[in-house]
Formats: sequence, C-alpha cells, structure tokens
Amino acid sequence: MHETILVERDGPIATVVLNRPEKLNALTRPMWQGLGDAVRALSADDDVRCVVVRGAGERAFSPGNDISEFSTVRSNKSQAREYGKVMHATAQALAECRAPLVAQIHGICVGGGLEIAALCDLRICGESGRFGAPIKNLGLVMAYAEMAPLVRLVGRAVAVEILLEGRIFDAAEAKEKGLVTRIVPDAQVAAEARATAERIAEGAPLVARWHKKFARRLERAEPLTAAELDECFDCFDTEDFRIGYAAFLAKQKPKFTGK
Repeated sequence: MHETILVERDGPIATVVLNRPEKLNALTRPMWQGLGDAVRALSADDDVRCVVVRGAGERAFSPGNDISEFSTVRSNKSQAREYGKVMHATAQALAECRAPLVAQIHGICVGGGLEIAALCDLRICGESGRFGAPIKNLGLVMAYAEMAPLVRLVGRAVAVEILLEGRIFDAAEAKEKGLVTRIVPDAQVAAEARATAERIAEGAPLVARWHKKFARRLERAEPLTAAELDECFDCFDTEDFRIGYAAFLAKQKPKFTGK
C-alpha cells in the first residue's frame, strides 16, 4: 500500500501531499495523524522555508473525512472524541507551523479539506475549484477547534453562512468571501503555487517566522508586553539583516542564511 501522506523536498521548499487519489484524497484518521506528524517535523527543521500542502492529482484537494470510516472509528461520541483529538492536534500543528504554508488547491476543497486550507497562510486555487462545508447533511457540527480558523479567516457571518446553508460554491465566490488568496487557470495552479513558495523561500526565513508569530499574537485581545514589543527589533541583530541591506545597497539579490 502506498503512503497516504507524502513529504517531498526540493531545497528549502517542502511539499506535503494528501495521497489518496482513488478517493479524491478523502481523509482518514491515520491521514490526520500523518499530516500532523509531517507538519511538526517540517516546522522543527530550520532548513525548511516554505511548505506547500496539496492533494494528489488535480481532481481534488480533499472532500473532507472519509464517511465510510465512520461506522468503525467515529460512530458514537466516545469514538468521535478520540478521532477529534487527532484532528485537533493536527490543526494545532498547522496553526503553529513556523514555516509559511501554501495550499495548492485543485478541484474539490470541502469539509475537512477546507479546514486544512483555512489553516494555511496562502491559498492558490484553480478556476474550477469548489468549496463548502455541507456537514449539516450528516447531522454533524464543526467543533470549536475546527471552526476557529475558518472564523478567523472569513469572519463570523461568512463562516455561519457556509455552515448553515451547506452550499458548494465556486472559486470566484470563495475569493469574494476571502477563502482563497488567488485564482489562476486550472493548468497554472501548480506553477503559481510553486512560484509563490519560491518567493517566500527567497526572503529572510527568520522574518517569515516572526511575521507569522506576530500575526497570531495580534489575534489575542490582551495588550502586548514590553518584551513582545522589544522582540520586533531583534531582527536588527541578525546576520540576515546585514546580508539584506548590504545586498540592497549593492543592487544584488540577497542570499539569506536564516541566522
């Protein structure tokens, strides 16, 4: 059997593939676990400057959880609670990943697939992309840990609209709602996701991590501490800062070291 979560490396860019194309990359409990493990490992790797998350093939990112699995591992509250622990740990790993995350979205991005995409920093999709979360038709709720990233991304009103109506909508509407960053022709999704990852990877990696950290911190209501405010100036003591401004003055492309 092939691995359902693949990790591919190309220099500072890693790609995590939801690899179950025969089921449109529908998610199983082992896939959720594998995705979390992969993201945690990549987040801890200082050589990784960007992570692309995608589904295998070009028919789907993911339609969400595999319903056929429910009868054995998610058929009652006790089982669902244990399944939820795995899902929510993976959601936390995605949310806390130090490296920027780019979702490369082909086709269907629904339910749990939408939840994963919402946890990425940027979302690139094709014109034929389809989005939604029709879990009301299964008699299920989107738990707090799963709903929170969606609410942060699109706001309460849009998140509630998506969940109450359960419609599947197109890429243009997803862009209008703020679900996706950029729409390109279907044939250009992979190339644009790669170009996006390369632009990120060319920047100072410490700066990318700080920007992600600062953005997460600004979601919390409590005032910033003196130490947090002071951290904004730590970049001036980095080797990357010296490389960056020297390259600018010399009209050269900087080659950052991540130090």
